[in-house]
Amino acid sequence: MFRTLTGALLGSAIAVAATFSATGSAAAAGEVNIYSLRQPFLIEPLLKAFTEKTGIKTNVVFAKDGVVERMKAEGANSPADVILTVDIGRLNDAVEAGVVQPVSSKTLDANVPASFRDPEGRWFALTQRARLIYAAKDRVKPGEITSYEQLADPKWKGRICTRSGKHDYNVALLAAMIAHHGEAKAETWLEGLKVNLARKPQGNDRGQVKAIKEGECDLALGNNYYYGAMLSNDEQKPWAEAVNPVFPTIGGTKGTHVNVSGIALSKSAPNRDNAVKLMEFLSGNDAQEIYATANYEYPVNPQVKWSPLVESWGRFTPDDLPLSAIAELRGAAVKMVDRVGYDG
Repeated sequence: MFRTLTGALLGSAIAVAATFSATGSAAAAGEVNIYSLRQPFLIEPLLKAFTEKTGIKTNVVFAKDGVVERMKAEGANSPADVILTVDIGRLNDAVEAGVVQPVSSKTLDANVPASFRDPEGRWFALTQRARLIYAAKDRVKPGEITSYEQLADPKWKGRICTRSGKHDYNVALLAAMIAHHGEAKAETWLEGLKVNLARKPQGNDRGQVKAIKEGECDLALGNNYYYGAMLSNDEQKPWAEAVNPVFPTIGGTKGTHVNVSGIALSKSAPNRDNAVKLMEFLSGNDAQEIYATANYEYPVNPQVKWSPLVESWGRFTPDDLPLSAIAELRGAAVKMVDRVGYDG
C-alpha cells in the first residue's frame, strides 16, 4: 500500500510511527520507510516498480519541508529509513544535521557518477534538472539570449518574471553565480536582474511561463521538467507552447546550471538492508528510465537514455561546478537576496 501523509502529520511523532507500522515497530521484514519531499505522484510509479521487483513494501510520509528537523527531534527512534528530497542544499542540510549515514555500495558507485554523489557516500543524486530560461516565441528571437548573465542586460528591463529569490532553485543558481564570478559580480548581476523584473517575484515555475503566455513578461526562469509537465496538461499546454526552452550558459563557457534530486540513508534506518536495496534500485536502469519518461528529468545514470520528448528539446552541456560548492555557498546567496531586496 502506498501511503502518503501531509506535512501537518509530520509534526506528530506518534502519527508518523503509526503510519509506518500497525504493530508499533518501525523495523519490519519486507518494508522500507521513506520521508519524502518529492511529491507523491512523482515517486509512486518508481515505488510500485520497486515493490513489484523485490516484494518490499514502501511506506511514505510526504512533507513540503521540515523533514530534517523532524528526524533530528526523533533521533535514534526515527522510523525513517531514507530521505528523498530535491536540491543539493537540502541533501547537504541532512548531512550537516547528522541525520544520515554513509552507504558503501558497488552498485550505487557504478550507477551514480562521482560528481553526483557525496565522496563519503552520505547522499546520492538520482536525477538532474536543468535551470532553463523560457523565452516568449513571438517576442524573443532565437539566440537573442544565451546566458544567465544576459538576464541583467538593460534591454530586458520590465520583461522578466521569476519566483522568489529565496526559493531553493534560485538560491542554487545564485550560489553557482557566486562560485563562478565572486560575490561582488554576482551581486551586481542580481541587482540587474531585479531591475529587469516585470513584477514582484511570486508563484512557482509554471506560473512564470503562464505569465509569459499572458503577455506579462517575455523571459522567465524555470526547471526543465515543468516544460514536459505543462505539455501533458490540457490547461497548461498553451502556456508551454507559447515559449521556447533555452539552455543558457553560465560563466561564458561553463554550460547550463543543473541541480539534482537525491536520496540518503537515515542514521537510524530500522530497515537498513531494504533501504539500501531501494537506493540501488532507484539508481538502476529501470527506475532511471521511469524518471526520464514520467518525470521529464535527466537520469544521472550514464547508461540510461533521455526520453524522446526531453531529447527533442535539445542537447546541452551541464555546468561542471561541483555540487558541494553550490551547497557551501547557499548561505551567502540567501544573504545576497536579502541585501538587494530582490523579493521586495
